[in-house]
Amino acid sequence: MPRNSKDSKYENNGSNRRTHTYMSAEDQAAGKKSFWTELEITGTIRNLSSNLFQMTHLTALYLKNNSLQRLPPDICQLVNLRNLDLSSNKLRSLPAELGELIQLRELQLSHNQLRILPYELGKLFNLMVLGLIGNPLSKDIMNIYAEPNGTQKLLTFMLDNLQGRIFMLI
Repeated sequence: MPRNSKDSKYENNGSNRRTHTYMSAEDQAAGKKSFWTELEITGTIRNLSSNLFQMTHLTALYLKNNSLQRLPPDICQLVNLRNLDLSSNKLRSLPAELGELIQLRELQLSHNQLRILPYELGKLFNLMVLGLIGNPLSKDIMNIYAEPNGTQKLLTFMLDNLQGRIFMLI
């Protein structure tokens, strides 16, 4: 049965929170599988289940306001992600595999404990929004980021340094 706009349980009611549609009990009983394109997990999460990385159909993953201390390299399995919000966690570093999420358009990393960024982020050619505020990153990184068109300049800097590191290994 379709929901109408008068069903306030599913309305936004003017708040900033995203609205969610859950699978009905009838659909669940009929054995239907969920193919959510967005997932939001907030609370005091410190670790991510490996099951999360099997949800390759996700286009948006919101993990802000948790207690994550590390992001598993398996994040690269979420190849369809366009939005990833990891802000307000306790991340000290990021896996290089994050650079394999080439569909990303928005990456929120603000208010973590990041001191360095993997050069592989330079491979995120579709990235339009990068949130870095509130991290103890080097002045060099933050100066590039603060420039006009800073996200693109920072990604170019990261890619240039990644290529330089690859040539040194050869």
